[in-house]
Amino acid sequence: MKLTIEGIKNTAEWEAKGYSLPKFDRTAVETATKAEPFWIHFGAGNIFRAFQANIVQNLLNDGVLDRGLVVAEGYDYEIIEKMYRPHDNIGALVTLKSSGSVEKTVVGSIMEALAADSENEKDWARLCEIFRSPSLQMVTFTITEKGYLLRNAAGVMMPGVEEDFAQGPVLPKSYIGKVVTLLHERYVNGELPVAMVSMDNCSHNGDKLYAAVNEFAKEWETRGVCKPGFLEYVNNASKVSFPWTMIDKITPRPDAKIEKILADDGIEQLEPVITSKKTYVAPFVNAEECQYLVIEDSFPNGRPELEKAGLYFTDRATVDKVEKMKVCTCLNPLHTFLAVSGCLLGYTLIADEMKDEDLLRLVKRLGYEEGLPVVVDPGIIKPREFIDEVVNIRIPNPFMPDTPQRIACDTSQKLSIRFGETIKGYLGRSDLHVADLKVVPLVFALWLRYLTGIGDDGNPFELSPDPLLDECRKYVPGDIDSLLHRAEIFGVDLFEAGLADKVKEYFAKLNSGKGTVRKTLKEI
Repeated sequence: MKLTIEGIKNTAEWEAKGYSLPKFDRTAVETATKAEPFWIHFGAGNIFRAFQANIVQNLLNDGVLDRGLVVAEGYDYEIIEKMYRPHDNIGALVTLKSSGSVEKTVVGSIMEALAADSENEKDWARLCEIFRSPSLQMVTFTITEKGYLLRNAAGVMMPGVEEDFAQGPVLPKSYIGKVVTLLHERYVNGELPVAMVSMDNCSHNGDKLYAAVNEFAKEWETRGVCKPGFLEYVNNASKVSFPWTMIDKITPRPDAKIEKILADDGIEQLEPVITSKKTYVAPFVNAEECQYLVIEDSFPNGRPELEKAGLYFTDRATVDKVEKMKVCTCLNPLHTFLAVSGCLLGYTLIADEMKDEDLLRLVKRLGYEEGLPVVVDPGIIKPREFIDEVVNIRIPNPFMPDTPQRIACDTSQKLSIRFGETIKGYLGRSDLHVADLKVVPLVFALWLRYLTGIGDDGNPFELSPDPLLDECRKYVPGDIDSLLHRAEIFGVDLFEAGLADKVKEYFAKLNSGKGTVRKTLKEI
């Protein structure tokens, strides 16, 4: 059994071992896709294979679509060369159920996989051809938030950007330079409309993509290195749109336990590849069962009926509400609480923390009692139902190999949005009182305790990476007042908000000796 076109032809053998297979005529779909591509995706990683490729397969199986996907990788070309092509762009998706069972799917909806490399003449020519096609409706991205940066944190241009600015749309080197060069190709071939859709897990992602594309277009026009009018094209929403989206699906690195399940079924050549750029890819992906993709419905060249696969299309304001519901209340704050408390208590799996009676009670209180009152209901997804799924299905999923140590990364960058917005919500309402908050200030106190680097058992543990780690540790335990004043970390000045004394009280208890973290959690 091999994950190739030839290898999956023996459908009875695969189905006997519990695999769902593509049910469409692949030859016909491939021919139609190459003739009239409608969707190209940049970023050939795990989330794309587990989410976007799978929903397209479902729609192909149901006859809603007659064409498949094209994927392009603009950072790590070895993913295409060493993983996609040897397997004919076919992979396995293993959905990890909270019940402990798995659902196995052979995904074959990707019809072309290309290296977005201007020095690869064949692939680059094909990408230009795709962008010249009137049929192209959407260009989507999962390239991480860093992929949209033209400068690093110090304000220094990212590699290749300045060179791309100077040369114009000719053999670009930077990721965004490649994207904008291809968009320019679409412009000079009839000013064809298209939606440029970031599906990365970051707030207002469409604005981040637009800002990068717009800066390129502005530089090129100023320097006279592109066809005049390109900047106007980029800024004409009836020609080029940059919708906001909210994506939510946990897709961990391919897990050895899942590889064994597939190998025991008889699938060959499952070995993962670690590229020279340290990307870890395998012929399979594993992911949780729950998923959300909410998209601003702005598609100047039309769009496929992706709502038939469970995606939500709505207006920008609603996308923003869903984003805030997830990030500020219903999911991310719960994860941060479990991350810092889990590190202190010696946990190595988030799912195991949900078996801890003290932590479970506090997670529920944080979400249902303290967070929900300030959530603006987006209408399309009910906040209480979303939290129900998070608390009862998603976080406790025993198959999800997510760790508190990973989620504790960059905590100083997360507290303001994940908790500061809730505090502001309380401060802005006459019917709510900041003094009633117990778990939100507890999370802040736990983080301060976490910064000491000593677990509740009295032993040191390794702190997760964080850009402000060294700076913040200077204040703990001696000068936490100075830290609690910093609104850029907590979202508000905790003294002005009336929460500083409670944080200090909790921290004193948490930091008063071995076992006091557990004792304080029980008490609260």
